[in-house]
Amino acid sequence: MHDPTTPGPDPDSAQDPAGAQPPDGVGYAVAEEVVGRVIAWYSQRIQEERRAGAAPQRLEDLVARRRACVEDRHRLEEAGPEEVARITALYAARLKELEVPGPQ
Repeated sequence: MHDPTTPGPDPDSAQDPAGAQPPDGVGYAVAEEVVGRVIAWYSQRIQEERRAGAAPQRLEDLVARRRACVEDRHRLEEAGPEEVARITALYAARLKELEVPGPQ
């Protein structure tokens, strides 16, 4: 936990892996965490659907959505600060939707 009496790291010196400064404190690590949580959600759902004998189309849809998430996570490695922020916002909203109980 951060001690408020101790100055934190200089935001001008923090850089994402692409070498650009993260906008508004949204960094690569945050984006990677959020995307990873969405990937984990899809992985768990795929496993549950397979066990339940879901329709092949349902499984194909979930696998395709998970694959797109993995591709976005890889894209983060080369992304600039605006793209990192965009992906973070997109996946934070998606995670919020996925965590609402009910059919997905």
